[in-house]
Amino acid sequence: MAGAKNHDYHILPPSPWPLASSMSALLMASGAIMWMHSVQGGGWAFLAGLAAVLFCMGSWWADVVREAHNGDHTPVVQLHFRYGMILFIASEVMFFVGWFWAFFDFALFPTAMSFVDGQVERAAEGTAAIAATWPPKGLEVIDAFKLPLLNTLILLTSGTTVTWAHHALIHNQRGGEKKGLWGALGVGDRDGVLKGLWLTVILGLIFSAIQAYEYMHAPFPFKGINYGAAFFMATGFHGFHVIVGTIFLIVCLIRAYRGDFTPRQHFGFEAAAWYWHFVDVVWLFLFVTIYVWGGWGAPVHSG
Repeated sequence: MAGAKNHDYHILPPSPWPLASSMSALLMASGAIMWMHSVQGGGWAFLAGLAAVLFCMGSWWADVVREAHNGDHTPVVQLHFRYGMILFIASEVMFFVGWFWAFFDFALFPTAMSFVDGQVERAAEGTAAIAATWPPKGLEVIDAFKLPLLNTLILLTSGTTVTWAHHALIHNQRGGEKKGLWGALGVGDRDGVLKGLWLTVILGLIFSAIQAYEYMHAPFPFKGINYGAAFFMATGFHGFHVIVGTIFLIVCLIRAYRGDFTPRQHFGFEAAAWYWHFVDVVWLFLFVTIYVWGGWGAPVHSG
């Protein structure tokens, strides 16, 4: 029969979401630039673009979920989804390599400067060898073994809970009697999937809250000094990835309540778990290199 499907691939019908998403992202970016340059209407353009981006994301992903329910995600399609997610995470790894590279360049080849009363002072000619230290002379660093260590333990624990949820899903550990606090959340006492996801989301939110508190009390500024710029860009982009990963897991939590995942078909959950483990590993490198090694020997902020 003409047009009969004789392959394992899923040929997508025409979709408006790629073009709509591109236009929405352009509007959001243009609005943000206008807003930052105090152009009238820039803030509203940014908000309109953001709302359009969120709408396109939700609609596009809803289409993908419907495709899965319709049986369009054959084993071959699922395999290629995995390839795509692996390549995406690999690109994210290279993104963070750039920030690590910048930090190591600043640290191993420091600029001759000092930090005095919140102001950057560059060394005079002939004194560069004395002032070229890392972190810059006079700068206080964040104590690596207080909030950063706590956040490290939180992320490591969250990696354990998301793995628990994944294994519970594979072994179909669902349901049970709904009692106590878990019952109030609609979670059965044998439902390791929902329990693990709830705990992972909560830990992710706690991590973000602690990092926001840390930024509010940081003893050095973002601009004017390379240590602050490298620190906030590297840890800040990681914090953004934690927020994205938390949203990813919240969507998985909602879908788990709806019963979208089965032991044999749950790539959306698996992709979220991979992404979360990637975020965990990046944080370990950030903690060791930027907080511990990068601040070694510098005075520690007492706040």
